[in-house]
Amino acid sequence: MLRLRTIGRRSGEERRAIVAYMEDGPDLVLLAMNGWAESAPAWWLNLEAHPVARVDLPDGSRVVKARVADRDERSRLWAAWASLGEDLDGYAALRSRETPVVVLEPRPDP
Repeated sequence: MLRLRTIGRRSGEERRAIVAYMEDGPDLVLLAMNGWAESAPAWWLNLEAHPVARVDLPDGSRVVKARVADRDERSRLWAAWASLGEDLDGYAALRSRETPVVVLEPRPDP
């Protein structure tokens, strides 16, 4: 788990969320889901509006920039996530839209 610190898309204030992640080289990969509910999580909506954020990890804090995984990358990363848990595809099928796979790329600390 990591602590994700975003800027609120409406408030402009810092927001924090605890999110599961996996590492992909220097990148951190998240699934933008609110449980399996239809609505997108607030942290993802905030990242869409303000993609630069900060994450707190066991080894320290770092600045990242969020983006959606491209098609080929998404397939690979989704398969990696699916290998970690129970029936990810089955749960995802309960939603009417595709779950975004979010890549957090490291950025220099401003």
